Amino acid sequence: MKKIFSLIATFTVLAQLASAQNQLKGTVYESGHNNRLDNVFIRDINTKQVTITDKNGNFEISTATGHTLVFNSPGYTADTLYVIDMRPKRIEMATQMIKLSEVNVTATRPSFDPRKEYPEVYEKSKVYVLSPSTWFSSEGKRARRLKHYFQTEAEQRAIDAAFSPAYVGSIVPLKGIELENFMTLYRPNYKFLRSNNRESMAAYINDSYKKYMALPADKRVPQALKATAAE
Repeated sequence: MKKIFSLIATFTVLAQLASAQNQLKGTVYESGHNNRLDNVFIRDINTKQVTITDKNGNFEISTATGHTLVFNSPGYTADTLYVIDMRPKRIEMATQMIKLSEVNVTATRPSFDPRKEYPEVYEKSKVYVLSPSTWFSSEGKRARRLKHYFQTEAEQRAIDAAFSPAYVGSIVPLKGIELENFMTLYRPNYKFLRSNNRESMAAYINDSYKKYMALPADKRVPQALKATAAE
């Protein structure tokens, strides 16, 4: 009997070690600086495993050698890591050279249903009164951060659909970079979107256009663009 328990214990340890070996850890930094980036979305494109960095820029994800991880964060150029070993990684993400046609002035992005794509995240994010482990476990906290990330992403896509270049361009006589600048300066938030209909949106765009045209020329360029140009 002792031998059986010993074998079970050995297999348990080996299983835990194997599991640990499949957990890749690392930290994400802003390229050229020592700033750690939180809420960076990380996805294993081979298995669809996902995670998100914590407030200190640290992450942990189940993956394996030969897999590819993609790192995404608003304002930064997406980065890709081909996993060749399981040693801790330092990921550096470059500040995005803003090209609004590729960021928030795009055509409507593909539909996004995180509950369908990542049901396990929503299951792990649940909190049960009689189960304290669901309140404080790192897995549960990470799932709740991912859930919040998905909500924000869904909201931004909804804004993209309602405040699209084609629609805005059909109301105001702006094109090219001027249209991009205008849309960045006056991009509505999700709360506004939910409380207004299409007619209200058209009125908002017209009023915003009048304000835009009343600005001095140097004020019609988003501050982020000015900073990028200065660099």
